[in-house]
Amino acid sequence: MFSFDPYSPAVDADPFPFYKTLRDEYPCFWSKEAQMWILSRYADIVSAGQDWQTYSSAKGNLMTELPNRAGATLGTTDPPRHDRLRGLIQHAFMKRNLESLTEPIRDIARTTAQALAGEKQFDFISEFSSKFTVRVLFAALGLPMENEQTVRDKAVMMVQSDPHTRAKGPEHIAAYNWMQEYAAGVIAERRARPLNDLISHFSMAEIDGDRLDEREVLLTTTTLIMAGIESLGGFMTMFALNMADHADARRQCVANPALLVDAVEESLRFNTSAQRFRRCLQKDVTLHGQTMRAGDFVCLAYGSGNRDERQYPNPDVYDITRKPRGHLGFGGGVHACLGTAIARLSVKIAFDEFLKVFPDYHRVQDQLPWMPSSTFRSPLRLEIAIH
Repeated sequence: MFSFDPYSPAVDADPFPFYKTLRDEYPCFWSKEAQMWILSRYADIVSAGQDWQTYSSAKGNLMTELPNRAGATLGTTDPPRHDRLRGLIQHAFMKRNLESLTEPIRDIARTTAQALAGEKQFDFISEFSSKFTVRVLFAALGLPMENEQTVRDKAVMMVQSDPHTRAKGPEHIAAYNWMQEYAAGVIAERRARPLNDLISHFSMAEIDGDRLDEREVLLTTTTLIMAGIESLGGFMTMFALNMADHADARRQCVANPALLVDAVEESLRFNTSAQRFRRCLQKDVTLHGQTMRAGDFVCLAYGSGNRDERQYPNPDVYDITRKPRGHLGFGGGVHACLGTAIARLSVKIAFDEFLKVFPDYHRVQDQLPWMPSSTFRSPLRLEIAIH
């Protein structure tokens, strides 16, 4: 009897065989373990993502949600409230011109990579990606350069779940509460002394006299820090893993760094860290012979949609010439990730610099330790050996 448990270590380690069975045999599947429906085919996921009236995010979008977050962030609201929030946040993002971040990001990448020059083996996450992502996020958001490691540790803890209870445990809630207090302090500081950074623009963003309320500013800032660190860190680590496992692709990128743009897009399709998000049904829906009821939760398995052979030929092949239009590596529909431009820019620049220092490497561990999270998928460690 087939079962799909998004909380199980086996799914953390390798969800793709499960996804294939779901797509081929159970495209609309009730997971008893998760107590929600699983949509696994690309077309169904895209359709649900665009139909927010039916598939609502207002009860939270993480597979295991954090308390009191739903309804106050971009990912946990529906239009028109979502459109208002997105407009105000985009307004802040546009003020912080991406081009102005290009050189700071390159400096951070170069410094972080060169500090490792001469090392023969190291953990890519603790020694490179975590340091890089925290510094980039701090620069973009205008966070004071202190407590970087603590902020990162709390952000990573927030997205995890207890592998046994399948819920947020006391340590995850404590990390979330710490992050809210940290964000509140930064917001107060920026309101008193505004700078040219995202949090300053964001806490005072105004369109036609409309501003974000205090809870929206606080929880969106908290979410931006969490997503900026964990999503960017996970996305970078999965790309490093793909570059380690596919030496030909890596060598092509070393020889011609312009290929990094396509290699990053294919990585987002092939192995996105943003695997599964949830919605709540607002009315009954019948799909593939199954009737899902209003009030039921539905998992949109982005990681499965990205490997759907109905959409992408030879989906289990990492092919940097593919140009995978419409992939779900950053979600989709009204809730497509707002940070895509900065994430793409950051990873491209990071690897441009990293591969100059370490053009040839492989991974050391056969079996990677995976983060216990029903939403995101990335290793806890990625030991690489330099040739």
